[in-house]
Amino acid sequence: MTAPQPALGIDLGTTNSASAYLDAHGNPQTLSNSEGEPLTPSVLLFEDGDVIVGKEASKAAATDYHRVVDCAKRQLGRRLHDKQIDGQQYPPELLQALTLAKLRRDAEAALGPIRSAVVTVPAYFDEVRRKATQDAAYMAGLELLDIINEPTAAAIAYGHRHQLTNGPPQVVLVYDLGGGTFDVTVMQVGNGEFLTLATDGDVQLGGRDWDQRLVDWASEACLAQFRIDPREDMRMLGRLWRECEDLKHTLSARAKGTLHFDCRGESCRLEITRREFEERTSDLLERTAFTTRQTLDATGLDWSDISQVLLVGGSTRMPAVSEMLRNLTGRTPDRSVSPDEAVAHGAALHAGHLLGGEHLVPFTVRNVNSHSLGVAGADPATKLPRTAVLIPRNTPLPATARGTFKTQKTGQDSILVQIVEGESANPRDCSQLGRCVVRDLPPNLPAKTPVIVEFNYQENGRLQVSVAVGDDAAKVEHELIRENSLTRQQLDHWRAQIAAGTLHRPPADG
Repeated sequence: MTAPQPALGIDLGTTNSASAYLDAHGNPQTLSNSEGEPLTPSVLLFEDGDVIVGKEASKAAATDYHRVVDCAKRQLGRRLHDKQIDGQQYPPELLQALTLAKLRRDAEAALGPIRSAVVTVPAYFDEVRRKATQDAAYMAGLELLDIINEPTAAAIAYGHRHQLTNGPPQVVLVYDLGGGTFDVTVMQVGNGEFLTLATDGDVQLGGRDWDQRLVDWASEACLAQFRIDPREDMRMLGRLWRECEDLKHTLSARAKGTLHFDCRGESCRLEITRREFEERTSDLLERTAFTTRQTLDATGLDWSDISQVLLVGGSTRMPAVSEMLRNLTGRTPDRSVSPDEAVAHGAALHAGHLLGGEHLVPFTVRNVNSHSLGVAGADPATKLPRTAVLIPRNTPLPATARGTFKTQKTGQDSILVQIVEGESANPRDCSQLGRCVVRDLPPNLPAKTPVIVEFNYQENGRLQVSVAVGDDAAKVEHELIRENSLTRQQLDHWRAQIAAGTLHRPPADG
């Protein structure tokens, strides 16, 4: 008899990643990596043809920063990561795949062969970034059971720990401030359901930005004192980043901290208080507060309706975060589930649920879309570009919607459907998801023939598109053509190289 496969959940973070599984009693347990630690830095070191992922790569940033790539998650959706290694740039999803492969190998050392997993993403990730995460899992040799939003995963872990899943409904606000991204989600937990009411966030805001403020502060001091800017020297900058990250951690525990670093032979010693640090970063914290208020407003609820405020992400350890949320919500934030491990635990519980774990209390997950989805069209009166929204943001998923458009001229032989994501009325200001091209239309097609576009938006935030031309035409499923996505040949090329433990230049077509 074949042993059941482990229910593996992976929190693929910007600065740190973690994985978890379910023990014999159906409780989530964090897996230690090969270094014996629960968190794996999402950092890669390219060295002599090898790629080293994790702690050693993070340490190497102090001496070999020019060979280190970090925060690849922030660049998902781009064709290439902006950092060059020996003249070579790599797709961000490939860098994510290398991190996933490390997590998979370490999990297999403890659990045996791993075929599949649930991988988490920020709730505010758009469809392009979700597709890139799916591709990363494929290149890492994983079958993706599901993509689940990080705040949802954290809420599942919280509900499991406090046995809320089948209790009366509670409204939970999940504030997720990680190393590189920020999410806030309002959820209803209970009656066997995790129901997302509204979500918002910022994929370019996280603890890394607090670190950047310290790096800039120290660099300006060094420039004023020695006329040397550490930001212009890769090795100095790598060391300074590590020192500033440590200083931030110190300021979470103590009222003041000291920074010592070498500035080309000159010893630089700087002191900063927690209050000064909070003043220098107050605008960053206010951005999260504004988003939190906006998210609650989108639900139509009041702060008195919130039962718990759940903190997720290592950056929530900064005291200013808890203080801001207490003042904003009137509640003391809950830290009963580890901010570093909650997301991986929730992902493992979701994986166990999908695999039919016998010890789990049944539950369902209902998410909403974080961005409006539509088609780039033209205003019939003004002929100016206009976004035709088919699925508004915060629509419960899965969702199906359709819109009717018209051909522009007689005898049109093809149609281009441009899919956009965002809140702007002008499609040029939205994210361009991709396009569908319908070719070989019937000859002599009249102008203003109906073109029916149907969206099927799945629970994991992935989109399927079908197009029908004419009133009686059958729908035809169309694959989105994305400018920055890897081709199947490229995906298979990198998948084979990761499996073989090598990493060479990309295939001829990319």
